Amino acid sequence: MTILYGKGRLMQITARLPFALTLVLMTSIHAAEPDLARMSARFQPADIKADVSSLSATDRQALAKLLDAAKLLDTIYMKQLWSGDIALYDKLQKDHSPLGKARLNYFWINKGPWSDLDGHTAFMPGVPARKPLGANFYPEDMTRAEFEAWPAKDIGFFSVIRRDPASKKLVSVPYSREYGVELPKASQLLKDAAALTTNASLKKFLSLRAAAFLDDNYYASDVAWMDLDSTIDVTIGPYETYTDELFGYKAAFEAYVSIRDDVETKKLKFFAGHLQEIENNLPMDPKYRNPKIGAASPITVVNQILSAGDAAHGVMTAAYNLPNDERIVRERGTKQVLMKNVQEAKFAQALVPISRRVLGAKDQEDLSFEWFFTHILAHELSHGIGPHENVRQSLKELYSALEEAKADVTGLYLLQYMFDHGQLPHNEHKLYTTYLASMFRSLRFGTVEAHGRGTAMQLNYLMDHDAVRLGADGRFSINFDRIASVVRDLSHEILTIEAQGNYAAAKKMLDSLAVVRPPVAKAIEGLSGVPVDILPVDVTAEQILHH
Repeated sequence: MTILYGKGRLMQITARLPFALTLVLMTSIHAAEPDLARMSARFQPADIKADVSSLSATDRQALAKLLDAAKLLDTIYMKQLWSGDIALYDKLQKDHSPLGKARLNYFWINKGPWSDLDGHTAFMPGVPARKPLGANFYPEDMTRAEFEAWPAKDIGFFSVIRRDPASKKLVSVPYSREYGVELPKASQLLKDAAALTTNASLKKFLSLRAAAFLDDNYYASDVAWMDLDSTIDVTIGPYETYTDELFGYKAAFEAYVSIRDDVETKKLKFFAGHLQEIENNLPMDPKYRNPKIGAASPITVVNQILSAGDAAHGVMTAAYNLPNDERIVRERGTKQVLMKNVQEAKFAQALVPISRRVLGAKDQEDLSFEWFFTHILAHELSHGIGPHENVRQSLKELYSALEEAKADVTGLYLLQYMFDHGQLPHNEHKLYTTYLASMFRSLRFGTVEAHGRGTAMQLNYLMDHDAVRLGADGRFSINFDRIASVVRDLSHEILTIEAQGNYAAAKKMLDSLAVVRPPVAKAIEGLSGVPVDILPVDVTAEQILHH
């Protein structure tokens, strides 16, 4: 599961500029509008590099085609975000005043005029005060009740809902028609890349995905993506539904172009072999367990070159777990992709300084990139286990936050199970302490965003059950006598809600727990000056595209 990034139209946004020019732009922002300077400064520039030296000449050419295709998805995503997004972006590019440049910079970071870190609220005038819940997937004047009463009630991933100009009734429009300018261009670039690469699995995936862009049938290409075995690792298409806050039905376009890290991938492959065992021992009624998952689920570690579209706004994705098609999840499980270079940047530039303010000095010694990395892996694996039958449809807009919380706590349960059964060496102190610090990193994303909301729910539950304690000095610590059992209990509650599709129970849990209570709010306020996340500077991508 995932989100965000961007492109080379003018390369004037800091996320896509050389660092020296980024500093110049940040200086102009500061001079133009201090508030935007503060908001932008929450994102720390970080060079994103990957080693492409092993690629053949033709594969390097194919890679350049993929980067060009990925950039087209920025335009599609902005069209999906808001009906006025493209026009506003064009207007901002023509405003060369210091204020205009500042607005353009922060617009590009968010891919729109609403700040992801501030509850999707507007940071410039002349736009809705908040991002529309349904984004541009539905008519702006459509109500939930109208959609629910609509006989067609199209909840498919790959269509938008519009009004018939004559009757004003709701109609479904496939993505291939709605984005009929960009998708044919992206399709051709994928075909070109497929013709250039010598890797059979990459050639197959790109050819099938090129066809899917034109006919909206993504099943075959999703299966081919699961089987992808290539040094060039690419994920491109409509996947995550976070942007649709109204129902969580419609998929946003995103892309990740990366280079596989074979050494790290081999180290982690053994986790996939234990997934069926974990599923068989999940803390929920056995009747809800899936007897046929696990061994086929691939895990890939990559170093990212570029992300685009829904994968390139606000907080950067460190890992993702796809596809979301329930047919493939039932038949094959899911594929986990971890971006090691992105995770290393997040750990160094955000998590380490956060730990110095929320953890005691002794606990800081247990902070570990290895266990930060491993818990993200376990989180992504956990998206592929547990209930999946009609869960998204039953829980609607609550699904994303609950599913993110489920992946976090079930990921902890998974690792604890492996500790207890001798499959991993015991490292509870490093695992749970790093997880505790990381919760504060996620909470800074805000409780409107699914990950932040799910994290608030977890932290309050753990504190209410004495698994996390608040010291007199305002710092937090793990109660190691309680943490494993409380994690199991919380995992049980969430898994059962999902298995039963219990909307009322999910709403009750989120309404009561997915809030930032005063002691936590005070701790978050104490993180002022610490970067919230990284701002990718796509060094390798620019080298390839301008070679």
